[in-house]
Amino acid sequence: MIDITFDNPMYLWYLLSIPLLVYTHFYLLKHTRQKAMKFANFDAIKRVTGEKLITKNWIVLIIRLSIISCIILAVAGTTVWYDGEVSQNDFVIAIDTSASMTAQDINPTRLEAAKAYSADMVKSLKTKSNFALLSFAGTTFIETNLIDNKDTIVKTIETLEPSQTGGTDIPGALITGTNMLLASPKGKTIVIITDGSNTVSAFLAESLQNALDYAKKNHVVIHSIGIGSETGPIGYLPEYYNISAVFNENTLLKLANETNGKYIHAFTNEDLDRAKIEIEKDASKAMIPIHLNYGLMLIALLALFLEWGLISTRYRRIP
Repeated sequence: MIDITFDNPMYLWYLLSIPLLVYTHFYLLKHTRQKAMKFANFDAIKRVTGEKLITKNWIVLIIRLSIISCIILAVAGTTVWYDGEVSQNDFVIAIDTSASMTAQDINPTRLEAAKAYSADMVKSLKTKSNFALLSFAGTTFIETNLIDNKDTIVKTIETLEPSQTGGTDIPGALITGTNMLLASPKGKTIVIITDGSNTVSAFLAESLQNALDYAKKNHVVIHSIGIGSETGPIGYLPEYYNISAVFNENTLLKLANETNGKYIHAFTNEDLDRAKIEIEKDASKAMIPIHLNYGLMLIALLALFLEWGLISTRYRRIP
């Protein structure tokens, strides 16, 4: 996955000057040719020199176009992002604490299993990473900001309780998690653990996509873990009510696929153990930036010297 971003995209409008440069080049070339044809000895001079006195100077034109393009792209702050491995990565762990997470299809409940998994993951990751924790239901709560103290994160995870607010706002969790990572100079990763039932913003068809686009814009990798069966009983209601906590796999697949992350469906506690191993394998995965500003300016400078040399030698005008 490769992405190109611009710190100052407004400068890209100057690329519209390129067609003007091409037009000016050929207009002046035509004007020069008309002046040269006034000389009676034009053919004789051509035979003596053995070269065309008036050429289209394609090489010079291409070099000039390259110089202008490189300068504009450098000023625009061009950055290329690609998937790679980094030595350090920062993580936001987002745990669903909504009512549906009290379903008992995973022992003892989805929420307790998610907490145990998250604590184990923090302890086992070997990379020198900062961690942050947020919980979400109808509202997203920041439990801790990015810190490098694993013990604090683990203790905070263990204190999470089912939320008193209704609903599950996955887009809100993604936006909050992305904002928590914005200032990080390292790779950015969100691990979201949920049953995938996005209910709070379900009436807004584009809410999830907007949140996902925001995460992608800021080059956040999302690992999504779907916990529970597709129709697990809700823990706080008697089973004879016949009301299920519906699992939405498509939502979590979308999050992982569009950010080059991992999606794992955990039916059982053993699946959560497998999820921990899979996430550890990709713990160093991140979107890595290559800032092209200095390279583009260097290319423009070298091309400028090359053009100077050509117009002083091969394309030097005969007085």
